[in-house]
Amino acid sequence: MKASDADILIIPGYTNSGPSHWQSRWEAKLSTARRVEQAEWTKPVREDWIARIAEEVNASTRPVVLIAHSLGVPSVIHAIPHFRNRVAGAFLVAPPDVANPDIRPKHLMTFGPYPRDPLPFPSITVASRNDPFGSYEHADDVASSWGSFLVDAGEAGHINADSGHGPWPEGTMVFAQFLGRLSAD
Repeated sequence: MKASDADILIIPGYTNSGPSHWQSRWEAKLSTARRVEQAEWTKPVREDWIARIAEEVNASTRPVVLIAHSLGVPSVIHAIPHFRNRVAGAFLVAPPDVANPDIRPKHLMTFGPYPRDPLPFPSITVASRNDPFGSYEHADDVASSWGSFLVDAGEAGHINADSGHGPWPEGTMVFAQFLGRLSAD
């Protein structure tokens, strides 16, 4: 599949992805990409985030490819039962451990726990060995339950602009390879 064959939905996490974040850069470069905007980025409500993602998937006219970061990941996983249109694949980056009682802010726990059913589409989960919001072991566990291919990003922090992942060329290459393996049918 080529990017032009898909509706690429960028799904940021808590507080949105700023202009230097790799998601914002990818959105600007991919002609068929659009951000799933949330009404409330700093006080997220699980049901609202799920509804917005499902609304965007269901409004798509081409196969959908999801690119979710951080709190966007559990939001996508919870939204799957509400999808009526075809999702060709999902690129899931830095899944936070939303069932961890030490997570801050506390209200992010309302996005947990993760559903553990196998995903109905191909996916890649990219996780860091030193993500302050979720351990690599947690990411490995949920990715395994979803049937998602896990990519070890090494010591990459939260894989965001603050951890030096603005351009993120390694992520671009992994995403391009993933996209190339997806079916446009």
